[in-house]
Amino acid sequence: MHNSFPAGGFMGNNFDGMWQAVEEFRSRFEKPSGTRAGRGELRSAVLALLAERPMHGYQIIREIEERSKGSWKPSAGSVYPTLQLLADEGLVSAEESNGRKIYSLTEAGRSDVASSETKAPWDSTSPASGGGFAALPKAGVELAQAAAQVGRTGSPEQVEEAVQVLKEARRRLYSILAQD
Repeated sequence: MHNSFPAGGFMGNNFDGMWQAVEEFRSRFEKPSGTRAGRGELRSAVLALLAERPMHGYQIIREIEERSKGSWKPSAGSVYPTLQLLADEGLVSAEESNGRKIYSLTEAGRSDVASSETKAPWDSTSPASGGGFAALPKAGVELAQAAAQVGRTGSPEQVEEAVQVLKEARRRLYSILAQD
């Protein structure tokens, strides 16, 4: 690999701007802790966890974070109102133990979970669940890093070839959305 470009490489002093763009791209896909889940996901997650065993609120938060591989950590401000709503609906009950409320499913809650076709969000194959969706930003960032490397160290011909590859990739990605 040779660099026939002036000091600062092909991108000149604007190379930092490319890395800034890569970081901005990455940040658009990251789901910061405490962000809102899709409609019904927290409810499904809480019911799925309580179907396994009784838990207190912070155990529920930790389990969701662990099972979603860190991509989703609901806040206490969303978990506790959900637990209260489920209690109001008669699906969970709370029992005081060592100064903490331990939540468990009621008979109605167990029946609801058993009859529900809804999967726990971490078991779902939907894009928002983190399955395939988690791989997309990683692949995009890796692609941007490879493009930056070509821009930094490639010849003008290599850079032009990389531009054509990226344009084709963009067209192919949009064609995926156009499919039925």
